[in-house]
Amino acid sequence: MTGRGKTTKMRAIMMTVYNIILFLAALLLFPFYAFKIALTGKYRRSIGPKLGFVGENRFEAMKGRPRIWVHAVSVGEVTAAAPIVAALRERFPKGCIVVSTTTETGRLMAERLISGADALIYYPLDIPFVVKKLIRLVRPDIFVPVETELWPNFLAACRASGVKVVMVNGRISPRSFRKYRLTRFFWKPVLERVDQVGVISRTDRERIVAMGLPPEKVHVQGNAKYDGLAATASVPLQRGIAARLRMDPAEKVWVVGSTHEGEEKIVLDVYRRLLETEPGLKLILVPRHIERRDRVIALIREAGFSDFITMSEINGGKIRDGERIVLIDVIGELFKAYSLAAVVYCGGSLVPKGGQNILEPAAWGKVVFYGPSMEDFQNEKALLEEAGAGICVTGGEDLFAGLSALLKDMENLRLRGEKGRDAVIANMGAAKRYAAMIARHLPVESPGARSGRKGSRGKGPKPPSPRSGGRG
Repeated sequence: MTGRGKTTKMRAIMMTVYNIILFLAALLLFPFYAFKIALTGKYRRSIGPKLGFVGENRFEAMKGRPRIWVHAVSVGEVTAAAPIVAALRERFPKGCIVVSTTTETGRLMAERLISGADALIYYPLDIPFVVKKLIRLVRPDIFVPVETELWPNFLAACRASGVKVVMVNGRISPRSFRKYRLTRFFWKPVLERVDQVGVISRTDRERIVAMGLPPEKVHVQGNAKYDGLAATASVPLQRGIAARLRMDPAEKVWVVGSTHEGEEKIVLDVYRRLLETEPGLKLILVPRHIERRDRVIALIREAGFSDFITMSEINGGKIRDGERIVLIDVIGELFKAYSLAAVVYCGGSLVPKGGQNILEPAAWGKVVFYGPSMEDFQNEKALLEEAGAGICVTGGEDLFAGLSALLKDMENLRLRGEKGRDAVIANMGAAKRYAAMIARHLPVESPGARSGRKGSRGKGPKPPSPRSGGRG
């Protein structure tokens, strides 16, 4: 057997082993997810579509060329995908753009942020017959995963169907890189099915090349999240949430976003101490996972605060009547809440979670505090710290001291926040660069014929139906 034949055989064996592991994992996890669906309703909307149970007529109704499938896993990836989709729509006004998400929260965010898509769908589970069915229904010319989303069966099906794969806004966190590097023998052939990758930084480029992707396929293009955030931060958005929360944008508010277990207790202790010198200070608290709502409410009460209100109560018609603490326990409000802040703490950083997106408050011109665990946002951290708008603290005492000092000097706080926002704006433009990269891999249409294409890929996706389409 030739060397190439041995390589092909080895890859086939690895894929077989992968699918066996996938099957066994599904058997083990099925009772857990069935319980969650039955008890909480979580995953109920998405599980059917993820398994391929979708109405084929919704895809037959879509029209336009080229057909671009953009995939964003959850909320963070949707934030990056939104300006890229907008740039693609500007470049291809008659094209068909399909956006998929993995999580239900991601789907809700996509419905709010992405207006240029012809359809919103759920990304299929990486089961061979399921992914083949979805690719056959969507019939994409190109598949565009946002950030690092690598599913072997899906990428293999794309290659078999002649669908190009271009990854955008790619990033490899230190934790992910350690895992990928240990299993490089598996990921190297998977990455060979990717035609081109655009990454956020040089570090991301070095990591993905170390995983086995040829260097000539990887290009540093910047972070598309800058585009979306800077463009979305607006006065009407701020006025809207200020009215709902009955807060004056001029009053002092401490917004604490994306907290994890172990952080709320620190925050509430710091807040109690801040009230001694800042009695009018309000707190907006936003846990990362809303299913922790009851636990956070218990912590608020244990800290001695009885005057709090939840966002779900406000949405249900209850009017805030001076409560010092607002607990946001619904999806999609954090970015807007940052607009009301005098100062911000961004969670997932005083506990070892790698940090959360500090660009969101920076886009509003806010100074951001965070803990030492910012491994997933090193570039953003460096950008804000250079501008003086990002402050790393080591614990509760450090956080209290930093907040106390800045809240006494609001003009300094404002100027530093503006410098952070200027840094975000200065880094805009990545979305259009990614759109141009995607365009280079799309088939060229024959002059005057929308369905005819030069350089046919043989058994590739069929042309779309001529019937009218809409959002799915």
